[in-house]
Formats: sequence, structure tokens, C-alpha cells
Amino acid sequence: MAAKGRAGKMPGGEADERLLVEAAQNDPSQFVALYEIHFERIYAFIVRRVRDRDESEDLTSEVFHRALENLPRFEWRGVPFGAWLIRIAANAVADRWKRKEKDQNVPAAANPAEINVEEDAHRARLFRLVDTLPTDQGRVIAMRFAEEKSIREIARELRRSEGAVKQLQFRGLQGLRAQLIQQPESKPGGKHA
Repeated sequence: MAAKGRAGKMPGGEADERLLVEAAQNDPSQFVALYEIHFERIYAFIVRRVRDRDESEDLTSEVFHRALENLPRFEWRGVPFGAWLIRIAANAVADRWKRKEKDQNVPAAANPAEINVEEDAHRARLFRLVDTLPTDQGRVIAMRFAEEKSIREIARELRRSEGAVKQLQFRGLQGLRAQLIQQPESKPGGKHA
């Protein structure tokens, strides 16, 4: 899996992000900062639509590859850099559906590229919080909710009893709930949820 960024939101907002974009346009090695800031949000956007971990990782990698490749042509037009990445991700997901339809004669999803930025930001936050859980709890939560596996499938894959998996899931969800209560999500304007 691609390395996960930990930086989160830009402390100085759009102005700092603009400086990072300009730096990366002049020196592609500087793109890593943008990758770290936006990785979780892009991955969450893709995994929600694709629902397959391996494909989501591949598509996320493809999105950042396309972004780096097209970075010299990126222009500020009053839209955040993250929105540009989401558009690339939406196109990558749509291309995936088209390829799948063509290869397997499977009808494409009605609109796989519908975008709900607020919901995707919340999912990205949850993705970050899952990474803070103990390893086994985080694995169970990811397998159960991101990969949509059954308790039985997870137990078989982890070579644990179904009861143990249920306990790990319960403890993981308790941990997430506690973190969400301790660290309310900031709303635009500085207010907490």
C-alpha cells in the first residue's frame, strides 16, 4: 500500500497550499508535501466508490501520478488544489468503471463520480483515526467497513474465532467513538461540531 500522509489540513490555508504547489511545479521532489496532505482524503474518496482495497490503492497511486504529471499545467482559479485532485480521482474511478464495463460487459454505475466533499473529509478523518487504533482493531475495522467483509470472512483470514473478531470490532469502534468525542471535527468558521 502507498504510504499514508499524516499532515492533514494546511495550517495557513490556501496561501500556504499555493506556495507548496508553486514549489512542486518548480521542483517535483516537493510534491511529497502535497501528497501527504491529500492522501487520506483521496484514498477515502476512491475506496468509498470502488470498495476494493487493492484497486483503491492502485487508483490512488494513479491519481497522484497523474497529478504530478500534470502539475506544470495546474493553474489557480479560485478552487483549492484538493478539489483538482478529487476531479482527477473522479475521472480515474469513472475510467475504471468504463474499463470494467468494456472488459466484462458489466453496466457502469449510474454516476460513480458524484462528489460530497464534506462527507469525504469526514471519511478521511475516520481513516486517520483508524490508523491510531491498536493494529488488530484497526485491521478488523478496515476489513469490516472499508472492505465490507463479514465477521466469518475476517475470522478466517485472521485465523481468529468469530467471537474474537467481534470483540476487536467492538473495542475498535469504542476507541473511534472516544476519539471523535475528544476531538470534535472543526467546522468552517472555527466552530466545533
